[in-house]
Amino acid sequence: MTTASDTTRFFDLDPTDDPNKWTLDVSMGISVGPPKHKFLFGGVGLASAIRALELTHERPLIWATAQYLSFAQPGETVNVDVRAATEGKNITQARVLGHVGDREIYTVNAAVGSRGKELDHQWLEMPDVAPPMDCEALPRFRPKVDDEPDDLQQRLHTRVAHGRYGKKRNEGGLSEDGRAVLWSRPMDPNTPIDATMLAVIADFVPGATGNALGLQAGANSLDNTIRIRKIVPTEWVCADLHIQGIHDGFVHGEARLFAEDGTLMAIASQSGIVRIWDENGKRFK
Repeated sequence: MTTASDTTRFFDLDPTDDPNKWTLDVSMGISVGPPKHKFLFGGVGLASAIRALELTHERPLIWATAQYLSFAQPGETVNVDVRAATEGKNITQARVLGHVGDREIYTVNAAVGSRGKELDHQWLEMPDVAPPMDCEALPRFRPKVDDEPDDLQQRLHTRVAHGRYGKKRNEGGLSEDGRAVLWSRPMDPNTPIDATMLAVIADFVPGATGNALGLQAGANSLDNTIRIRKIVPTEWVCADLHIQGIHDGFVHGEARLFAEDGTLMAIASQSGIVRIWDENGKRFK
């Protein structure tokens, strides 16, 4: 198991002269999208706000919700500003703004803190699925272009325990339950599974849209909310994804994130703009 002394972060959040302000350099490794139109992965935006909050206030995350307002491209630097904090004895409530110059990329409201561990129980159970290495690897949505640097998808090892991904999404029409289950972990074994990493994995909800519809489809996130229950040491995260409904061009779903031992670590929810592509990966809706 990775120890604190040899951990590496999935992304770098750099300090500034102001203890409430940080910067995030947008690289290909934290971006997704078509080869010529890469943009910062929404889950990393939320994760950067979580990391900034935890570093600024030295308290663990309780919950955070992000609203995505614009896109940041590789080569840009996002300023991550912690603002309007109300700090109590056990809990700090704060707002984080991610912006490139005057262009707002995301805004996050959150709470960090701790009130003791005497009460500890979970009612949700991890789905009964095959272990990670007995599951097929998650197929790429688009073939990688020669000499293209790795994007976020190449930096995560993700396997499909239940659901239709890749060409299988076109099989069978609508899903009966809108459910998919993925195993995921960072490719770098020294990257810890913490609140920031869970925020990245929680952003798999929009990608489950195609499984639910039985189409080559996904979604652009409008928001992302994560609630941390209990983080325990684990190599893989089991993401139990539920698309709950689609209407008027929007999709709504949730994720339940478990450790390998069945511990419920976090729950998350999102809404997104439904996108549908043709067989050549060209968006037509």
